[in-house]
Amino acid sequence: MLKLWGRANSTNVKKALWCIEELGIPYTRIDAGGSFGVVGDADYLAKNPNRLVPCLEDGELVLWESNAIVRYLAARYGDGSLWNADPIARAQADKWMDWVTSSLAAPFRTVFWNMVRTPAEQRDMPAVEAALNECAGLLKIADKALASKPYLSGDTFGMGDIPLGCFAYAWFEMPIERPDLPHLHHWYRQLRQRPAYQTAVVTPLT
Repeated sequence: MLKLWGRANSTNVKKALWCIEELGIPYTRIDAGGSFGVVGDADYLAKNPNRLVPCLEDGELVLWESNAIVRYLAARYGDGSLWNADPIARAQADKWMDWVTSSLAAPFRTVFWNMVRTPAEQRDMPAVEAALNECAGLLKIADKALASKPYLSGDTFGMGDIPLGCFAYAWFEMPIERPDLPHLHHWYRQLRQRPAYQTAVVTPLT
């Protein structure tokens, strides 16, 4: 049985949880990170010296970095579903996974921490406004891609949809002004219909 360390309200943990739920793999999740601590314990540090979550254990394999975990699970357990055997098609999914981490994550974090985890009177609203504009510009790129394909992974749902899908839940549920991105919104509504998404991603924003 898989073991996954990480708190359920972490976006990066949600990526791994959603992937596991989509694949129907038996697993145990151990609360770690944030108020749960654990990540500084010697046993955990031996698995993940970065003091971060998630961390996955599958038999003798110990793996950290959320996108790496999603790729591993898709390759090992999701051939023909989350994992595309065609290297060209798979590269397109890979591209979107890394784009979320390299481009969207930083400005998105500014919005999320201020609007969800910071009392209203302490929010840095100029920083939020700048980050919202940056996020909106980036998400227009995804919206344009989704105008020609139903999923970021291509014609069918796959691993390339998981990272942005986890961010999209907060984007559409936070009390913020959002640009009209119809293709992104349609894609998000499709994700909301997936039982695994409901289980792993649609949780209170905290």
